[in-house]
Amino acid sequence: MPDLKEQASQNSMRNDQSSSKQTTSKGTHEPGSGIRSTQTTTAFRVVNFELYARPNTVTMAVGATLFLSAVGYIIYMRTRDTKDNDRLYNAMDEDGRLVRRERVSKWD
Repeated sequence: MPDLKEQASQNSMRNDQSSSKQTTSKGTHEPGSGIRSTQTTTAFRVVNFELYARPNTVTMAVGATLFLSAVGYIIYMRTRDTKDNDRLYNAMDEDGRLVRRERVSKWD
């Protein structure tokens, strides 16, 4: 039995040494290549596409502009709505349309 344990430990040491010496398809690890230099499965690359894609400044600028435009529109709508929010509320009309009605106090 000790022979099997020794063989297993030697095999695991060989596997560790051979895996540390493996290189990527590029041949060597390049500084700044990040996760691209590690060996991963295709499924991991598909799910985490943004880790492997090169940065595209045009797409990034368009995406940032659209995102900031959406956030700006939401802020605009919220500030416009809060002016009337104290005295108006949304309600369904008899016809099923959404209308804004003025709040009426039962105490008045």
